[in-house]
Amino acid sequence: MTEPRRPKLGAIAVVVHEGQTLLVQRRNAPNAGLWGFPGGHVELGETALDAASRELLEETGVIATPTGYLTNIDVIAQADDGSVLHHYLLAAVLCTYVSGAPVAGDDAMDAEWVPVEAALSGDRPMSENVDKVLRLALDLNRTVASGEI
Repeated sequence: MTEPRRPKLGAIAVVVHEGQTLLVQRRNAPNAGLWGFPGGHVELGETALDAASRELLEETGVIATPTGYLTNIDVIAQADDGSVLHHYLLAAVLCTYVSGAPVAGDDAMDAEWVPVEAALSGDRPMSENVDKVLRLALDLNRTVASGEI
């Protein structure tokens, strides 16, 4: 008896530092060639918070501390006949920059600090929802800075 197919859990690290956000250009499918937040699969026994910081380090060499969840994103691709090709549930994790300069590693073709306004304007081919997640991070950072939390 085969196991039923299930969504795969992933985590993405959202780092905003000095008016820039850290993005990677994906090497592998899905989203090969597109820019998005560093991230990948959550390992068994690992929290999504820990996975986000681990994947960030593996893909960019940047160290950041996970501070909390921003949102969850379903990434579902379907074939022409309606069958599901893949389904990922991504936990978007806000991370606070600690140290390091981005260098593409692991499954990233490129990694760089991108000005927030450029990322929001879609100045390059982006993965779906990058702007939405980045706005959530900026809103939360503003709320924390104002002392409302």
